[in-house]
Amino acid sequence: MSHRSHASAVSGFIVIAVIAVVTVITTSAIPASAQTGPRTAWGPPDLGGIWDFRTITPLQRPADLADQAFLTEEEAARLEQETIEKNIRLLNRPAERTVAANQVDSRSDGTPGFYNNFWLDDGTTSTGRTSLIIDPPNGRFPPMTPEAQRLAAARREYRSAYPADSWLDRNPADRCLLGFNAGPPITPLGYNQNLQVLQTPDHVALVTEMVHTTRVVPLDGRLRLSPGMRQWSGDSRGYWDGDTLVVETANFDGRRQWNYGNSSETMRLVERFTRIDSDTLEYEFTVIDPATWTSPWTASIPMRRNDQTLFEYACHEGNYAMPNILAGERQQEADELTDR
Repeated sequence: MSHRSHASAVSGFIVIAVIAVVTVITTSAIPASAQTGPRTAWGPPDLGGIWDFRTITPLQRPADLADQAFLTEEEAARLEQETIEKNIRLLNRPAERTVAANQVDSRSDGTPGFYNNFWLDDGTTSTGRTSLIIDPPNGRFPPMTPEAQRLAAARREYRSAYPADSWLDRNPADRCLLGFNAGPPITPLGYNQNLQVLQTPDHVALVTEMVHTTRVVPLDGRLRLSPGMRQWSGDSRGYWDGDTLVVETANFDGRRQWNYGNSSETMRLVERFTRIDSDTLEYEFTVIDPATWTSPWTASIPMRRNDQTLFEYACHEGNYAMPNILAGERQQEADELTDR
């Protein structure tokens, strides 16, 4: 996104000067021990703003890095430079005619099979870790349970045989019900990787740019929904643990197929939001799903302040893609009958 100014240089100077004066007056009245970061007028840390969660750090640690949890400064710089050079190379490659394939995510040379690399926005910075997963210590998902493995294999077999008999065969992201990186939990992927946080004394609203999924999280200790009332993004309740906002979510709809279908409706999620400094919001989440994983697992993502606004995401511009997907499948079925 381009950086745009919403004030002239003169008005900007005046605003800065006023802020500086107010800051001096305000901070002089606060004990040094309490000056831990911006806070709301009612006391808790101010998490408000738009936060960018792009990163080139993978969710899982590459197997060849074994027990290496952190990159050296040189390794991180090299990966970031390689990412920049790849983006430039793909941007400047000669135009090519699109060729139909059995999938659109990648081609044999590792480049995107859809449009071009310009439409992706994974960022160019590393967290310094070799994975976003910090527990288990190997930086990888724990083993799936035998039953979860069986169900995953059955889903893959069904999708292969019946990829688009109906819109119900497509995942919630294809159907514009959920953003594929919006979670919860929120995980870097693709583009539109921004989270807006809004606060009141009794609620926190978490708005993701992808599909504008909004979770309104009560902080007033109200009871949860009954177990039978399930929602695409679950039922969230929050509370403050010191200066960390903790959001606990349950009652997920089992049809949402989070993490490529590797989740169950009994999954519970614990998210922790901590304002590290004026430009960093540390986001940590723990997935507890004994029906899918043999143990809980935890990931940590540093989100960076974004001075832009959220942009509209219309999801397929009215979801014209869905009729095209279904029509294409019907045509392929007709062609197969003709060839017999």
